[in-house]
Amino acid sequence: MAKRRARGEGLIHQRPDGRWEARVDLGWRDGKRQRKSLYGRTRQEVAAKLKAALRDREEGMLRAGPGQRLGPFLERWLESARASLAPKTYVAYEMYIRRHIIPDLGRVVLDKLTPEQVQALLDRKLAEGMAPQSVQHIRGILRRALGRAVRFGLVSRNVAALTDPPRLVRREVRAMTPEEARAFLDAIRGDRLEALYLTALTTGLRQGELLGLRWSDVDLEAGEVRVGQALQRYGGELHFVLPKTAKSRRSVTLTPMAVEALRAHRGRQAQDRLLAGSRWRESGLVFPSAVGTPLEPRNATRAFKALLRRKELPEMRFHDMRHAFATLLLVQGASPRVVMEMLGHSQISLTMNTYSHVIPAMQREAAIKLDHLLRDA
Repeated sequence: MAKRRARGEGLIHQRPDGRWEARVDLGWRDGKRQRKSLYGRTRQEVAAKLKAALRDREEGMLRAGPGQRLGPFLERWLESARASLAPKTYVAYEMYIRRHIIPDLGRVVLDKLTPEQVQALLDRKLAEGMAPQSVQHIRGILRRALGRAVRFGLVSRNVAALTDPPRLVRREVRAMTPEEARAFLDAIRGDRLEALYLTALTTGLRQGELLGLRWSDVDLEAGEVRVGQALQRYGGELHFVLPKTAKSRRSVTLTPMAVEALRAHRGRQAQDRLLAGSRWRESGLVFPSAVGTPLEPRNATRAFKALLRRKELPEMRFHDMRHAFATLLLVQGASPRVVMEMLGHSQISLTMNTYSHVIPAMQREAAIKLDHLLRDA
């Protein structure tokens, strides 16, 4: 027997073919009451779909009758997804939808959208010179949004999932050798941001994590730092944000060299505070600007690049110090899982795929150790 819900909240019943069906009331259109059917193999499955659909109806994601267009649907979907997205991700999604998807496909009726139309959009963006990674983001946004449309019966299939993703060229990670790392440490000695660069190289923290690091997150006695926030720029302003995943919220052990550098840096920061006088703005940050305010990431990158040029060191990105950290650990025989946890990666496959160039060296080292073991036996 069908179990009724409150008025307007749908009806769940079992069909003659054994499947379960729920109907969502979408209101009136053209003088007729409109309903949407949801199907599943079990009552529990349909009840879950119905609960989600009712929530989306309240948020405006479900509309009565046919004919809703992709543009308004994407705008409503993005707003409903806002709470589950990192702020910087939301801003990026909004930009891709507003600048690249809606101008081309926004007026297409949602259930009339075809794989060919989406593929043509992707191909056109590539032809215009957009980076393959950015085109991949466009495809990913459409796939995610249309996935919800499929679940709630607004469309019969996810046409974005049927398109061919752009071919991504993996950027080869070129990390420092131990000799280059020692030369780098010699070059940064005495620089105002010496402790920032040394901590980056010896902990693998991301730039945003370093610039968001507070002294309350640092335990020099225990020799560890806790990653509790990151500094990011989005929407034209600097923001402190929580790490994006549980794995990113982590503690990382400091090397004795890093502890020593941070102690010296704290003393140097006290001098900065005195020199700044009334201009100092206390933020509690480990690596602030010369007046205590959050250090603009672009300024940190510029200072890093200028240092490399001044010291005639090879060109590299700030992020490459994170790669150097991981590579040096792996070459020294550190467990990939330990490296994964120190980097804050969500899966060990991500770590090994990123640092696959290290695997041959690890295999040679393992073969030599096995040979020594067998010979000694």
